[in-house]
Amino acid sequence: MFPIVELPEIVKHYTAWFAPVFSDKALIQFQRYISGLIVSENKTIEGINRLIVHESRNQSSLNRFLTATPYSDRMLNQQRLALLADLPGTRMKKKGVLSLDDTHLTHYGSNFEKIAYLWDPVERHYTWAHNLVTLHYSDEQTDYPVAFRLWEPADLAKLEKGLLEAGIHLRAKKFALKESDPKKWRQYLLGVWRRHQDKAEVAALYQSKLLIARHQLAEFVTEHPMLKLPVTFDNWYTKPTFCRHVDRELQLPYVGTLAKGDQVNLKGGPETLEAFANRLKEEHLAAVKAGGKLVFHKITIPYKGERETYYSFCRTLRIHKFGKQRLVINYSKADLSDSPRFFNSNRLIWQSAGITRIRRHRWPVEVYHQEGKAEGLDQYQVRDFQAVARHVGLVAVTYSLLRAAPHDSALKQKLQRQLKFNLEDSAPAWRRASQAQSLWSLACLLAAGLTQGQALDTILAPLMAKIYT
Repeated sequence: MFPIVELPEIVKHYTAWFAPVFSDKALIQFQRYISGLIVSENKTIEGINRLIVHESRNQSSLNRFLTATPYSDRMLNQQRLALLADLPGTRMKKKGVLSLDDTHLTHYGSNFEKIAYLWDPVERHYTWAHNLVTLHYSDEQTDYPVAFRLWEPADLAKLEKGLLEAGIHLRAKKFALKESDPKKWRQYLLGVWRRHQDKAEVAALYQSKLLIARHQLAEFVTEHPMLKLPVTFDNWYTKPTFCRHVDRELQLPYVGTLAKGDQVNLKGGPETLEAFANRLKEEHLAAVKAGGKLVFHKITIPYKGERETYYSFCRTLRIHKFGKQRLVINYSKADLSDSPRFFNSNRLIWQSAGITRIRRHRWPVEVYHQEGKAEGLDQYQVRDFQAVARHVGLVAVTYSLLRAAPHDSALKQKLQRQLKFNLEDSAPAWRRASQAQSLWSLACLLAAGLTQGQALDTILAPLMAKIYT
């Protein structure tokens, strides 16, 4: 990568929003860090510091920015959301959707504070990682993270002590597992905690991903009382207790994701969703041949400027352990030859198109986790857990600037005039535009030096030395 000789325009344009968060010195480090996250391919502190040559500083200054600078992470996130709320294109809308998801921030080695050996469902193996839980907002025009928090592994000594102090009985014969099988001891303690987490003193002992998600949603409801946005989530979060909490305590509509092994309670008895869908499919295909009444109906939904088609069954039924739910079964192909998807909702009068549209807006949180990693979400080298959390917050700022920029006509027009091409609206496109603008700034520096009669090697020498040393 070429050196950064001037702050990217996108960083300069939005710095004023974040000035209240930082001291004057810390604001400079904020600008440098965000610039590096946008432009550099190497998102580590060392990689960022090596590229920023318009003001040479020791790498330790950026490290202290993450580990020791006294600024409020909460205030930083509030200013990020205030910036997004200021632009009509990124402002939250009544047809917006909230989604919940988590992702592994993988690292090799265990020398990171509060890192855990976690199962990776995609790669199908265990890996050392931090886990990030994200509450994400999406509508037809934009999407961005609203809240995020790193999950922390349970402190087993604290958990054991707290359970006993709360009067929870622990079976005497299980204590031997501490030495003989620590993994089973952990599973046992967490199982006891799970069964008693309805008690406030027990819930406070450990924050599971589901509890983190609850707190994120509760905070959103408190801060946006007039926005009753639906929330959607995948099968991992579609637990009966979690769904009941969202419905009864938070009073939010939700669209969950059921597994093929979940059961629907019919007049003839319980039946798995897989068997139920297969039976409906046979009835539908028979009706197609006979010209009878179809079971699955064609629906179309809007999504990010496109129209998508599905073949859908929708009915209010009793789902085992969930109670009465609106059940949607969707196929993507007209002949129903693909695998069905199963969605459930607590809104019993909603139709399949509306439920499907809401569930479709779960995908942007996956995209954020993917693109966020391109912006450095999992590329930190700091070991301190608080510093890792700050890095995650700064990546969220970076991603949000890249999402805000396409809706900011003043910034967009300025960069288009300079770069001489029309800018696309995606975050990766604006990242490339910022890289191109950094190249432009470097070229202008070289041209100015040559115009003043400086030799090329004289101009380049300090830049090359900064990158190399």
